[in-house]
Amino acid sequence: MPRVQLPDGTNVDAPADATARTVAAGIGEGLARAALGARVAGELVDADRPLAEAAPAGAEEPLELGIVTAPRSDKKGRSKWRDDAHEKDALFLLRHSAAHVMAEAILRLHPDAELAYGPPLETGFYYDLALETPISSDDFEKIEASMREIAEEDRPFTRIGLPVADGRIKLEAEGNKYKLDNADRAADQGANVLSWYITGEAGSGAFEDLCQGPHVDRTGRLGAFKITAVSQSHWHGDTNSDRFQRVYGTAFFTEADLADHLEKLEEAKQRDHRVIGKRLGLFAIDEEVGGGLVLWKPDGAVIRQELQTFIGEHLARQGYSQVFTPHIGKLGLYRTSGHFPYYADSQFPPLIDRETIGKLADEGCSCADLSAKLSAGDVDGYLLKPMNCPHHIRIYADGKHSHRDLPIRLAEFGTVYRWEQSGELGGMTRVRGFTQDDAHLFVTPEQLGAEVRGCIDLVKAVFETLGMADYRVRVGLRDPDSSKFVGDPEDWDLAERACREAASSLGVAFSEEPGEAAFYGPKIDFVVRDVIGREWQLGTVQVDYQLPQRFGLRYTGADNAEHVPVMIHRAPFGSMERFVGCLIEHFGGRFPLWLAPHQVRVLPVSEKFDGYAGQICEELKAAGLRASVDSRSGRVGAKIASAQAQEVPYMLVVGGKDEAAGTVSVRTLTADLGAVPRASFLARVIRERDERALPA
Repeated sequence: MPRVQLPDGTNVDAPADATARTVAAGIGEGLARAALGARVAGELVDADRPLAEAAPAGAEEPLELGIVTAPRSDKKGRSKWRDDAHEKDALFLLRHSAAHVMAEAILRLHPDAELAYGPPLETGFYYDLALETPISSDDFEKIEASMREIAEEDRPFTRIGLPVADGRIKLEAEGNKYKLDNADRAADQGANVLSWYITGEAGSGAFEDLCQGPHVDRTGRLGAFKITAVSQSHWHGDTNSDRFQRVYGTAFFTEADLADHLEKLEEAKQRDHRVIGKRLGLFAIDEEVGGGLVLWKPDGAVIRQELQTFIGEHLARQGYSQVFTPHIGKLGLYRTSGHFPYYADSQFPPLIDRETIGKLADEGCSCADLSAKLSAGDVDGYLLKPMNCPHHIRIYADGKHSHRDLPIRLAEFGTVYRWEQSGELGGMTRVRGFTQDDAHLFVTPEQLGAEVRGCIDLVKAVFETLGMADYRVRVGLRDPDSSKFVGDPEDWDLAERACREAASSLGVAFSEEPGEAAFYGPKIDFVVRDVIGREWQLGTVQVDYQLPQRFGLRYTGADNAEHVPVMIHRAPFGSMERFVGCLIEHFGGRFPLWLAPHQVRVLPVSEKFDGYAGQICEELKAAGLRASVDSRSGRVGAKIASAQAQEVPYMLVVGGKDEAAGTVSVRTLTADLGAVPRASFLARVIRERDERALPA
């Protein structure tokens, strides 16, 4: 008989075959009817799954149980949630179930389709399937109509489980090699049971799919859904493997929620940094240069340089030293750090000198042999640097240090390289070469807490200046059961404590996520929500006891003995490419004055006033402003439209009255401010720039 602990701390004795729903029924029939699923000992499960199955093996403490319910609706039909965690769990269940319903709908239309994999996503779901017949947007309405039929049938999601050996026999008989591969991977990860979900009753011939779950209880729970896109994908992301069609969709509990989401998607299209970046001439990605390698055009470079100047001012105040390091390093450097071969799949191939390659070729060395020799360290070479930290470590190591020298803070806008699959590249936000506003601090254990808080203050300053006030903080911790994390557990405890305490000092809620630490230490990540509700992981701060030990770093303490420093990795912007891509979308291309590539455009109403316009422009330039004159012939309205298309914050229309009075007629992107004395306008725009003010 399991003992269950409810969220309010109440303990309940439940029958041996109890489910979350039967426990809910003991509290109230309304709660049981609303139950979509449950959190049992932290794991999200079906509402009708026996608690004994979901309980951790050997658990003696009462099972923590939280019921995940369908949301209530406000007067406008929008879902009301208890909290973010409740919303996240409920939508996961709904969208996972919607993926199954979509797969069944597609099979009704294309019985020859082979299903591969269909997970929920943060904003929807998808299903990968092998099908010769192309699916296009013209098919979306037919798929949705079939999904509505399945939802109206209100069939239950029934889970059955089989031992792995029996499950493999079932899959072999079905003949779907993708599901068999999924089963083998689950077994390799320790699964003892393979589970299927049947949309209907077992043995009824209803749709079934190999799946770990969980799901909502019935297809009738699907509220509002829409098929959104179709694209090409490959099995396990390998472009050399089988090709799939990936059908995307989204689902919500109410039509109002779906409408809000679709409206945001439409706005997101308008804000797409790839579209705006091309229109404003900020950056380019040229296939002759290479996918995922960003070319910063002059106007984009202005934004990047302004951000670097901004962060540089803060670094100078906080006592950082600027350094520069090469774009490559010897493989041995990254073997010591653990980046090679730990991150080998996400790195560019090593560079090996011609003499060594020739010698190995003469010996008949195959590609597989060479890979093994590289992994074992029998062959050396160079690597496009995946991280800046090993280079900064070697700068620290090139000298002796006393505790009086610490903290040592080294900063660099360092470019690093990662090998991303071509299908995962996306404008500036997912690239193969990117520049980090990177810094590494070498501190004593006693200095650690204050220095981490200083790094966090820097991230906060960035967000506040750019109007990114809506953000959350997550603390990535190690998973004690994983072999991914290296080093002394006691050091990890100290590092995690420092991160928790620093996160607590922020005054905003933060979450802890076991298993999300870097391999060398815990981290604090900042996840920003933009103006249309999307989340971006931007700044990060990481605490590292491991790499200083791996590299044998030392400082002389007050006791004259040698000690190992603690290292802090921090990057307020993260990747400059990703950050600017996010900024483009956050502002919709309408940057605050200090970031705008073109700050002021002077527009003479005719060529007679080009001289006056030129005088004004020179005054603005003398004050360090980015100003220009549009002296083209033509109507001033066309000049205004051209400046607005380039998102120029200030347009100064000048004619005879302005020249006579020493004024400028000021227009912004949102208002006509009328005639203003030249000196007053200059003072205004200088103040707005220097204060890095946000648009009104």
